[in-house]
Amino acid sequence: MPGTRRGTVLVTGVGRRRSIGAGLALGLAADGWDLVLNHWGPYDDRLGYARGEHDTQDVAAQCRRSGARVEVLAADLADVAVPARLVEAAAAVGGLRGLVMSHCESVDSSILDTTLESWERHFQVNARAAWLLIKAFAEHLPDDETTEVRGCIVALTSDHTVHNLPYGASKGALDRIVVAAAVELAGRGIRANVINPGPIDTGWMTPEIRQTAAAQTPAGRLGTPADTTDLVRFLLSDAGGWITGQVLYSNGGFRTSA
Repeated sequence: MPGTRRGTVLVTGVGRRRSIGAGLALGLAADGWDLVLNHWGPYDDRLGYARGEHDTQDVAAQCRRSGARVEVLAADLADVAVPARLVEAAAAVGGLRGLVMSHCESVDSSILDTTLESWERHFQVNARAAWLLIKAFAEHLPDDETTEVRGCIVALTSDHTVHNLPYGASKGALDRIVVAAAVELAGRGIRANVINPGPIDTGWMTPEIRQTAAAQTPAGRLGTPADTTDLVRFLLSDAGGWITGQVLYSNGGFRTSA
């Protein structure tokens, strides 16, 4: 139901209805946020995971039914000009207060067979784009010193590195970028955190992987996009404003008992 809106959040990685990004968009819309949703269809096509022809638009339509204003922008975050353009679009919606980065480049390869092209694209999308998004986001907020929470940044990361080398290495860089932002931008009223959700089946798991991952999770089941969304909603709420500079494991205890 339409009501008082809380401001605008830019959410990246909303390419498929089954993605974590889609769950994030729906949860934030329900909490009263307006949204700019970014996706890049050619990446989803390369992965070959199941998706509908209009998944992002369908998610946007569902968010609008919660009263949210929603803009959808298809753009490749490997393009150095895209991050600033996305932030500009989010600022134009009004009241920009949040940046949630759930996009990624992830193509399996190992130390001996990773190509230079793949390595560079992973770092362009997973690390460089994150830096440029954070930079542009901060530049759209007042630069005077405050203890008030004016903006929240959340990024999704992963520990997966073996036989997924450029993905894991670039996600490690992402972690450091976000933690640096929490310190360097604190005076502007920005809170920044990273969430490691553990294994979430968004269409990439085989039955064997599902069974193994569930067995390694003390909570007794695989995580869902809703589990990650719940934490992001908290971090963007007034109640979450004291948490910053953290890499948070929201994974049901995955591997802690191994």
